[in-house]
Amino acid sequence: MACRSSELLSKHVERILDALPEGVFISDAAGTSLRVNRMYEQLTGLTQEQIRGKNVRDLVQEGTFDCILNPEIVRTGRPTTHVQQLKDGKKLVLTGFPVFDGKGDLCLVVTFARDVTLLAQLQDQVAGQCKLIDQINDQLAYIAQGAAKSREPVYASRAMGDVISLLGRFAHTDATVLILGETGAGKDVFARYTHSQSARSDKILLKVDCGGISESLTESELFGYMPGAFTGASSKGKAGYFEIADGSTIFLDEVGELPLSMQTRLLRVLQDGEIMRVGASSPRKVDVRIIAATNRDLAQSVEAGTFRRDLYYRLNVATVRIPPLRERQEDVRPLAEHYLAQYTAKYHKAMAFMDVTLDIMSAYAWPGNVRELQNLVHSLVITLTGPLISPRDLPPQISGATREPSCYSEDILAARRPLRDIMAEMDGIFCSRPWRCTARCSAWLNFFRSTAARCSASCRAQGGRTDAAGRHDWRDC
Repeated sequence: MACRSSELLSKHVERILDALPEGVFISDAAGTSLRVNRMYEQLTGLTQEQIRGKNVRDLVQEGTFDCILNPEIVRTGRPTTHVQQLKDGKKLVLTGFPVFDGKGDLCLVVTFARDVTLLAQLQDQVAGQCKLIDQINDQLAYIAQGAAKSREPVYASRAMGDVISLLGRFAHTDATVLILGETGAGKDVFARYTHSQSARSDKILLKVDCGGISESLTESELFGYMPGAFTGASSKGKAGYFEIADGSTIFLDEVGELPLSMQTRLLRVLQDGEIMRVGASSPRKVDVRIIAATNRDLAQSVEAGTFRRDLYYRLNVATVRIPPLRERQEDVRPLAEHYLAQYTAKYHKAMAFMDVTLDIMSAYAWPGNVRELQNLVHSLVITLTGPLISPRDLPPQISGATREPSCYSEDILAARRPLRDIMAEMDGIFCSRPWRCTARCSAWLNFFRSTAARCSASCRAQGGRTDAAGRHDWRDC
């Protein structure tokens, strides 16, 4: 049976050689070419008849190819590899192996040939793709820098100037920054500003909403997982946010919402610069700058047992508090005008605030802080058609109006209503609001200053107070 198998193998050895995906060149110890397979013919363009019987040295002299392996393998008795170039410029990687007879003498040299021209083309393509990726990254960095500039803090108050100055000093270090402030105060804007002023500004700022991640997924999202770490896990594993942000900055928004189990893991990152994937047996080093923000009083959370004391001390290194908008009313006007410019450009409109409108907005408490102001301006731009935003365009909770005011001048000119009724209504509006001057009142009522003065007189007649000089105390109106 073994003899029959050997005969079968000998019978079909030619077909076996031709079936190989690599070129095969067989020569004897003297360098005489004995056999090439079909793939070698395809790679070189040389036929069996052109090569068989010729010495490899003669083929080199003829310029068929520039180098051969036969002499070196015969001399050393060891396999070797070289790159061979053909007449047409094609390059082949040659790997030659010695074949010994039963006495241990070298009798054959078998050389395998692989086309590296295609490999070189692929390498060029890869290099081109890498260059393209670098260009895209540069463009993304440029866009990110432009976006960061467009989101730079807008302010006019001294309080915010102090905050910006403090964040600027923090930014030039790798210290952990903790930003405290009420909901809507713009903590993310100040986090982006801090990153933009740091040495890592050319890299991405990765924002993580700690309150928006399911507790069961928090660990895998933050720190990643190994292949097959749990049911439903990807077979390739997954990098967590800290690995993605390696070398850059991660912004942990609402860090006070992290569950206690994750607070321990975060502490390890801060202390040792290490993360552990779910299912991993060894930690990984990461170089991440952390900016954290919260609207919670972390000191109170520590006392309540919902936030780790040691983590609080680690986070509380470079801490800054963003004042609520009600404590910096000077910022309302520049913020409102900033958002107005932003949204009018977006919707291709031309609109402006009346001064009295901005005065009223500045006096409002803004419980929703900057976010409430931004949403209001957005709404005004969408809903209004006129070029000027007047006080009567503001919501009642801001303007203090009990009804939507009408245009009293039009009512009078068109004789739509008795003048006595109109003046009585104006008296009531005037006396119910904290006007500071007749100009402000007349602008809101869309009427003349003389009418506002008459309303003032009516207010005094109804018991309004006067100052020491006998002038009307507008703050009581």
